[in-house]
Amino acid sequence: MTDDMREIVLGILAAGITAALGWFARTYLWRRRLRRRQRFYGLLPHSECLLVVNRDPAAASWSVARRDVFALLEISALIKDCGAHADIVTHDTALQGFGERTEFCVGGPASNARTAAHLQSLLPGVLVNTDAEPGPGRAAFTVGGERYVMDKGGAEHVLLARLTAGGGEETRPVFLIAGQTGITNQAAARYLARHETRLIRKYARKGTFCLLLKVLNSSAYGPDVVELVGDVTRAATTRAPRPADEEPVEEREAQSSDSSA
Repeated sequence: MTDDMREIVLGILAAGITAALGWFARTYLWRRRLRRRQRFYGLLPHSECLLVVNRDPAAASWSVARRDVFALLEISALIKDCGAHADIVTHDTALQGFGERTEFCVGGPASNARTAAHLQSLLPGVLVNTDAEPGPGRAAFTVGGERYVMDKGGAEHVLLARLTAGGGEETRPVFLIAGQTGITNQAAARYLARHETRLIRKYARKGTFCLLLKVLNSSAYGPDVVELVGDVTRAATTRAPRPADEEPVEEREAQSSDSSA
């Protein structure tokens, strides 16, 4: 073999080894990112999760609002990328606990009874105005004493939360998307998909988080312009003190008897 042929063969071998090492490195990094995503979402390969669908409160018959369908599609793509499968149920038939399977719950408490239960059990510091009558306080959020009203089409809010109730690493999380409107639900689902790398890096060890997002000028920009109002985890997971006029009668009577004594 001549020197020229030897150099050609060595060059081909070096190129092949470099390509193989590059392929293995890319595969390793891809698998590592996938495992981190699966752990964050609690979605093991071929596992099942719960996708809780809300009801369109404006419809006379049982149906899902168009924007909520778009939110469900965003979440379905995420579930498929993790290699899992979704069991889709309506909010009034999801009569089961949480922690055994990952759950994605879409819709505010006015349209999703499951969301109302999660807010009461896991986010006691969040109050939502569920009055059906139109008014300035309709669908307003109160978190940690701060009130966030809805300016429909201008500034609308949505909570995006990952919630766990203890039980160790085997406990599967609940992902809650509770918006003031359907378009905010879609915006939060898109925000979760687009910013998952940052969310995984920041909250993977903490487990629970609750973010308050604001959708700006949705009448012109749809669900694409989203502003992070803040991380409200501490306020949302801490039960707000009840006003004195809302205390149970027994407590007020006991306090009055103690003071008279």
